[in-house]
Amino acid sequence: MNTQIYVNLPVKDLQKSVAFFTKLGFAFNPQFTNENATCMIIGENIFAMLLVEKFFQTFTKKEICDATKSIEVLVCISRQSRADVDEMVKNAVAAGGSIPRPALDHGFMYSHTFEDIDGHVWELVYVAPIVGITA
Repeated sequence: MNTQIYVNLPVKDLQKSVAFFTKLGFAFNPQFTNENATCMIIGENIFAMLLVEKFFQTFTKKEICDATKSIEVLVCISRQSRADVDEMVKNAVAAGGSIPRPALDHGFMYSHTFEDIDGHVWELVYVAPIVGITA
């Protein structure tokens, strides 16, 4: 089995978060979904567990930060093109998210950011293929 990553994020209202991310085109694994949590599928081996704050709190003794006021992590995911980056940011804003800063264009790399309805920061990035480099 390939290594998988599960980013766990506390959310205030699970149904609203699911509706928000559904508008961005994400799907959810019903096997890991109940009234306390859901598993959002980001990629083949990449997932975000959206956990209601009360349930999230059972995994830690630390205080959950208010992501609208503090930040602990930037979730960065790649997209297939610059247009794909901009489209997802546009959809995030239409679904109730916000844009914390303008897009950045470094020539070979383009990025744009949105905050979801709980204040979590999502960095979307497109990196142009490097000529002469093969995987």
